[in-house]
Amino acid sequence: MAHRDHFGDYQLDIYRAGLRGVLPALPVDFATLEARATAAMPPHVLSYVQGGCGDEFTQRENADAFRHWGMIPRMMVDCSSRDLSIELFGIRFPSPIFMSPIGVLGICTQDAHGDVAAAQASVMTQVPLMASTLSNDPLETVATTLAGTPGFFQLYTPKDKDLAASLVQRAEAAGYKGIVVTLDTWVTGWRPRDLNAANFPQLRGHVLTNYFSDPVFRRLLDKPPEQDLAAAVSKWGSLFGKVLTWADLPWLRSLTKLPLILKGICHPDDAKRAIDGGVDAIFCSNHGGRQANGGIAAIDMLPDVVAASGSTPVLFDSGIRSGTDVVKALALGARAVGIGRPYAYGLALGGAAGAAHVLKSILAEADLLMAVNGYPTIRDVRAAGATRR
Repeated sequence: MAHRDHFGDYQLDIYRAGLRGVLPALPVDFATLEARATAAMPPHVLSYVQGGCGDEFTQRENADAFRHWGMIPRMMVDCSSRDLSIELFGIRFPSPIFMSPIGVLGICTQDAHGDVAAAQASVMTQVPLMASTLSNDPLETVATTLAGTPGFFQLYTPKDKDLAASLVQRAEAAGYKGIVVTLDTWVTGWRPRDLNAANFPQLRGHVLTNYFSDPVFRRLLDKPPEQDLAAAVSKWGSLFGKVLTWADLPWLRSLTKLPLILKGICHPDDAKRAIDGGVDAIFCSNHGGRQANGGIAAIDMLPDVVAASGSTPVLFDSGIRSGTDVVKALALGARAVGIGRPYAYGLALGGAAGAAHVLKSILAEADLLMAVNGYPTIRDVRAAGATRR
């Protein structure tokens, strides 16, 4: 991101451009952004990105639940200078948001290189990317595109332990700053939008490049994927989704010296057990409502997870649609907050620049909310907390 005094100054850029007759290429609000993306994205991609589990009640609750959390403004506070930076794993980040892993980023852009475009957006904004195992570009290519901007690698743990180790070792060698293990996707939840279209992108050979380029995976094949795609996809399907239990945590911990983050922790007892097992951060998330339709919004589970985690950082996503949502999650104790569908829509509509615009808009809203409400720093936001209506 070009140097700015504050993230909120992005609105001045928009207004000044308007004086020259230039309107934003993409909307700055989620509702209009989603409507534009719905009209523009191919149905098979849209249903995968936009859809949730069951009747999508939990997915809706994730977003709607932010409305029953509020913050009380404090006046007569000098907020002319604000600081949204955070420290995580010894790294100073300019903002508290990150791009959550999304397994079909690769097919969200017309050139089928959405993973690279997301990495480019990361460089533009200095918002870290969590690169998914499911990718159209090798994790090494994504890391190279990050050009030194800190990124993280998200692991869908395969059943083959050697393959899991290989993926992690590749991520370490590529320069990622942490390994995010997704816990709730060893089996796919019931997703009617995809089922009604009988569409599952991975089974059509999409976003499997990290597997197809892996030496351990390739050794498991009779023929390379370039010669027999169907067999390679079948092999992937047979290996995807190791059932993880607490007995596997020492093995996961042994795979890397990088920070280990467990994604999908929503119960305080699970947070405590993970920390006791050597995990470096807890990722409170219900996968955006895509995996289970249990009905409890992720933001409502966050405070108890934070309380149980003590000094261990808690990351959060699920339902974030705006800068206001980001500030509320920070107020409830999240160290960093993940953006999901919004930046995917930005990618689909405008590539790297589109995703960067979405991230800048979210940060601008968060910054301005803090300014108006009398919270010049994230520490002040956390001290104030959020009140349930």
